[in-house]
Amino acid sequence: MKCPPHAVEVRYGANGGRERGARRTAGDAAPAGGTIRAARCGAIPFAGILRQDNTVPTHVALLRGINVSGQSKMAMADLREVVISLGHGDVATYIQSGNVVFSTEQTDTAALAAVMEEAIAASLSVPARVVVLSRAELAQVARDNPYAAEPNPKAVHAVFLSGEPGAGVAERVAAAQQFAVHQGSRDTAQLIGRTIFLHTPDGYGRSDLAAALVKLGQKKTDTVTATARNWATVTKLLALCAG
Repeated sequence: MKCPPHAVEVRYGANGGRERGARRTAGDAAPAGGTIRAARCGAIPFAGILRQDNTVPTHVALLRGINVSGQSKMAMADLREVVISLGHGDVATYIQSGNVVFSTEQTDTAALAAVMEEAIAASLSVPARVVVLSRAELAQVARDNPYAAEPNPKAVHAVFLSGEPGAGVAERVAAAQQFAVHQGSRDTAQLIGRTIFLHTPDGYGRSDLAAALVKLGQKKTDTVTATARNWATVTKLLALCAG
């Protein structure tokens, strides 16, 4: 992996300790010996992974509502430390919205999410909801995308649900879709498995349909929570899991 000018790397050695790397210049290859968990290039964060054992992350954790409009602030370096403290490997974060890839032999994604929520609250004092998917589940989401023909990746979002949606969620998606149509919106949504696929050709930020769907999980009676990622983020996370 090559780093842009003035990148400050954060590396983890075999003992899990964090080291600050020296500033690097354009064209320098990343050093051997450990895993590059993340790096900050100027003011723009990016994630990269260099592994000696050729392993790849098995899971993705998606935090809801992190670093949005100054609320629920969380440093990604702190988040990585929490995930590492839970015994997970191959830990890396991508951008600042709370996206973590990691490896674990555990297969119960609901249990993984619950433990991570508790650890984040205890260590960082941030009550963040977490949705965990396996690498295979994320790959299935990519295959299921009904809006694959949309050329703008920011016009398509995957709204990930923490569990099986049930009839209540399906009804709320249908009602929100119907309301959007009555308002003259071109936005559409489709529920497939545990994911709501959202198409907002006129912009996600101005979409009433998007605003309605991301509220899933806010009611005390809601059995699932939801967190949205645009398609550019989805494909990047899948690429990180592919090694």
